[in-house]
Amino acid sequence: QVQLVESGGGLVQAGGSLRLSCVTSGRAFSTYPKGWFRQAPGKEREFVAAISWSGRYVYYSDYADSVKGRFTISGDTARNTVYLQMNSLKPEDTAVYFCAARSGAFSSSRSHDASEYEYWGQGTQVTVSS
Repeated sequence: QVQLVESGGGLVQAGGSLRLSCVTSGRAFSTYPKGWFRQAPGKEREFVAAISWSGRYVYYSDYADSVKGRFTISGDTARNTVYLQMNSLKPEDTAVYFCAARSGAFSSSRSHDASEYEYWGQGTQVTVSS
């Protein structure tokens, strides 16, 4: 069973930065494709970024248009951790951020569809004040 634990959320002023972390239980799951999603109050969960691996140290990423150029997803398989570096934060980035994983070591999938991810963390709150 894959377990995901997010951390790093908090309160930040507009223009500031935060780095979210998602630790995966078990090295065997470290190369499963993973995604970050977010959900604001009263809104549907939306895709933020995704990462997939072609090797232990080579990965590819994909982003929602709303965060391109501001957010960066990265991974460290040795630490079983995926990161989301968020810069130039805006009030509209306020949401609960979730880390998700789907089965398949070294799968090339970087799906934007939340329904394709089988495993989810508990979420971490990000609040950006204006």
